[in-house]
Amino acid sequence: MSVLWRRLAGPAIVAGVAGVAGWGFHRVFPGTELLVAVVPAAVAPAVVAALTWRRPLWLALALDLVLWFAGAVLLYRGFEPALFADVANAWQALLTTLLPARPEPELLILVHTLVWAAATIGAETLARTRTRIAATVPALLVFGVALLLGVDGAGSNLPVVGALFVLLAALALLRDDRPPLWLLAGLPAAAALAALALVAGPLLPIAAQPYNPRDDADLPPPVRVDSVSPLDRVSAWLQIPDRELFAVKAGKPLNWRLAVLDRYDGVRWTSGARFQPTGGRVPEGEWTGAGEVVRQWVTFDGLPGTWLPAAERPQEVTGVRGLAVDPDSGALLAADKPAKGFRYEVASRVAKPTKQDLLDADPVRDPALTAFPEGPQLQLFRRLAQQATKGADAPIKQAYRLQNYLRTNASYDVTAPPGHSLKGLEFFLRTTHRGTSEQFAATFALMARTLGLPSRVVVGFRPGEASGGVYHVKSGHVMAWAEIKFDGLGWRPFYPTPGRSGAKDDHEVVSSAIEESEKLEGEFAQGGSDRPKDSQPQPSGKGPEEPAGGPSPWLLAAVAGGVALVAYAGVVVALPWWRRRRRRSAQGAGQRVLGAWHQTCDDLGLKGENALTAADVVSRHPGDISAHLQPLAEISNFVRYAPETVTEAAATTAWQYNDAIRRAVRARTPFTTRLRNRLLLR
Repeated sequence: MSVLWRRLAGPAIVAGVAGVAGWGFHRVFPGTELLVAVVPAAVAPAVVAALTWRRPLWLALALDLVLWFAGAVLLYRGFEPALFADVANAWQALLTTLLPARPEPELLILVHTLVWAAATIGAETLARTRTRIAATVPALLVFGVALLLGVDGAGSNLPVVGALFVLLAALALLRDDRPPLWLLAGLPAAAALAALALVAGPLLPIAAQPYNPRDDADLPPPVRVDSVSPLDRVSAWLQIPDRELFAVKAGKPLNWRLAVLDRYDGVRWTSGARFQPTGGRVPEGEWTGAGEVVRQWVTFDGLPGTWLPAAERPQEVTGVRGLAVDPDSGALLAADKPAKGFRYEVASRVAKPTKQDLLDADPVRDPALTAFPEGPQLQLFRRLAQQATKGADAPIKQAYRLQNYLRTNASYDVTAPPGHSLKGLEFFLRTTHRGTSEQFAATFALMARTLGLPSRVVVGFRPGEASGGVYHVKSGHVMAWAEIKFDGLGWRPFYPTPGRSGAKDDHEVVSSAIEESEKLEGEFAQGGSDRPKDSQPQPSGKGPEEPAGGPSPWLLAAVAGGVALVAYAGVVVALPWWRRRRRRSAQGAGQRVLGAWHQTCDDLGLKGENALTAADVVSRHPGDISAHLQPLAEISNFVRYAPETVTEAAATTAWQYNDAIRRAVRARTPFTTRLRNRLLLR
């Protein structure tokens, strides 16, 4: 009886370790869908090992492979020819996905495969060897992968670490041939130690700023979303103003932004957005101060394209399958064109900067957002912009003056010729002085760029016709406006388009913004151009900084080793190897040379000291290191100034110097120092 319960308990614990490690992906895939990928993958290999431990290993592995395939078919709800391609590509797709990821089979298959492999190796190791806890190592490596891929996710994996610690203790006691009573005594002690780890874990140095592999992932390139730009539709929509597009249920009227266009080639404004898949979360914008969260329920009617309207900057979106978001602008995109009646929910954060925030605003420095196409129109736009903002030496004042200039020197006319090419906008400024919001917004954005103000054009809609808390948006409510990016504030809207009856606007959201700008403009005029320096700091949405606290040092010393070993073993082993391998196998000889230099700086403990020149790095190190460092620095400097002439031989030589420096550094660095650096991922 004793032998039987041990033979059954061992595979059960290994299955539990693999399943718990797989649950570490809950920060990537929150929700019960993850269980469909984890539970069969953890349990089936343990059952196979328990039944075939006296049979040949190849038979057990064949059964595991068949059952893995059956589990994958269950995950896909049918056979999918792209199954094996998904296994190979899922990790890369997850690195370019904004968490939480959609629990789609093509992504979950990675978790399913990793857990299955860990459970298979662990169960067979347990059944066919006399090792104690070696069977749990594959699962711990899987948990390390989960930690890396879930860095941006919500929630915490510390409870998972605690569960893994308890299961490892149980397996160690079991493999020591201890009586069952030892388990009853040992498991509470292990649980108590795991509880201490939960308290001390967040205080470990690596927990403060963990490595995020998404920082090194290549984002997808900008793509053209629709064949027709939303800005090109403005004039056409205004000609048929009563066409129903969508309805929004919300607690207050707001502008519903549709598309953000930040690139201009002299003919048209386009989007440079790099859309990434997401399960619904939208990364926060630059503004972290006071704000108001507004929830909206949007129902499609006849809106074309795949852009999804939302107020201000969205925070969270639910109800959209195949949702993608541009982290920079917050623009939303559906994978397929939504059908009539399609409904989704959005929570948006409406920024509420104070007057002082606006007065202290400075534009960000971004050449891409101030670029003006080559052409004779540049002088015209710059001259008019300087004339409109004469005497305004504050950036926010320049923007308000430019907005007022266009609102009072041209008129709104829905019959004006469409288009926003440089020649068309020149005709608008010199001759017609009439246009739709397409011409006003595009002109404002380009004039702002001549003043060094980073700008873009936004296409969206007025609130629409209100009826019982629902705003019905028609094609005639389309509107384009401009935005300027300020440091700390993020993007601020400006409305250069006048109302139909003159300079006043018949749209309450725009009217309130214009009144605010006129009020601030008046305060600028009264107070001069000097900005107040002695004002009280404004609330940032965060409470006062609390003094650091936590357990005493002896408690940290007691638990840090165990927690780091369990939680970060996979990361500590895999990350330096992966980073070095990626640099050594980079495409192009020049990139491999620079990779050798960056790797050498890391090996020398200079990671993050980007201001040091190659000569500075060489001068700081002794002769046995500088003898190899000097020629490597010369090769890397040569690459920076003449990359097209770098040869493969130079790349090979650079890495030979790196290997020599690495050996010299290891010889000079005490083992304890190297161990500490490895554990802290320095």
